[in-house]
Amino acid sequence: MPQRDQEIALLRREVEMLMGERQSLLRVVGAATALIASLDSKRLPVGAVEAADMVATTINGLNEETLQDALAAVHAEIEEDSANA
Repeated sequence: MPQRDQEIALLRREVEMLMGERQSLLRVVGAATALIASLDSKRLPVGAVEAADMVATTINGLNEETLQDALAAVHAEIEEDSANA
């Protein structure tokens, strides 16, 4: 039984670590989403537009719940008009 308890404790620590990493990634995604939503692509250099498009495409691939979690992690809200543009 002690080995099983050690395995459970190890698994618990691993899950806690992964949840912490998820929170960090959600903050990054939320901040990137807010940044992309606030950009005016007409005023950006071509390279920046391409990079922003790559980030936006990746963000758009997230499911709605994950995106909402990411926005909540940075206390951001995106207006519907910006999100659908």
